Amino acid sequence: MRCFFVSDLHGKKGKYNALFRLVSEERPEAVFMGGDLLPTHMSLNIEEFIREFLLKGMDDIRAKHPGIRFFVIMGNDDPRMYEPIFREGDSRGILDYIHGRTIPIHDLFTTGYAYVPPTPFQLKDWERYDVSRFTDVGSVSPELGFRTHEVNEDEVKHGTMERDLRELLDNSPPPRTIYLFHSPPYGMLDTVDWRGRVFDHVVPDIHVGSIAIKRFIEYHKPLVTLHGHIHESAKMTGTWRSLHGDTHCFTAAHHGPELCLVRFRTEALKKATRELIPIH
Repeated sequence: MRCFFVSDLHGKKGKYNALFRLVSEERPEAVFMGGDLLPTHMSLNIEEFIREFLLKGMDDIRAKHPGIRFFVIMGNDDPRMYEPIFREGDSRGILDYIHGRTIPIHDLFTTGYAYVPPTPFQLKDWERYDVSRFTDVGSVSPELGFRTHEVNEDEVKHGTMERDLRELLDNSPPPRTIYLFHSPPYGMLDTVDWRGRVFDHVVPDIHVGSIAIKRFIEYHKPLVTLHGHIHESAKMTGTWRSLHGDTHCFTAAHHGPELCLVRFRTEALKKATRELIPIH
């Protein structure tokens, strides 16, 4: 199965236009969109952006090429108050909104999961404790900050990514599943540039990925895992992919102005490529 993977486009219309053009030209069977999709400026009409630009772009492609499917999750910079619009797009057959869901595609499955471990940022719609109620140096607890949707207080205090992933495990056999995560696993594709910053006299960890996702990969051996979130990791480490056992892990997060596009075939994952496409 021919696949495209992008992440962290942050509402940049030039990047989306380049993506939609390439999807129309190359016609992959699946396009995975790994979160942080929306503009970061709350002053913009984000609902209009989703309906009149993002969903319309996908709908126009599917009208001409109905075999192309878009698999979508949100990311930690995407206010969850707009999630119902993506769910509406799912109900209309424009996209597959897969956070917390598993969907069959051909002889495989795909599962989405948008949460990330605690970050230094204040928006907490898509943040969870990782494997315990621990918040790393420099980060803000999920119990603080703000949210754009109502959430159960007990879930905020005691929910963990590890528990969520354990529940998703029952949905499909991991060796036949493509997992679309926003967070990278801890120690892989998750190197952050702190630029010498120190918090309370402590140097923060340069690895900010999820221990729960790392353990999930180690123990359950998924077919492939897709990640975003940490824009500068590929630049700092020189790698956008990691092989853990038989599991191929790719990131499409990118620090520059280009569209970062990962192309892969599920039957030939070793041949996956990453291209930085200039925006005109």
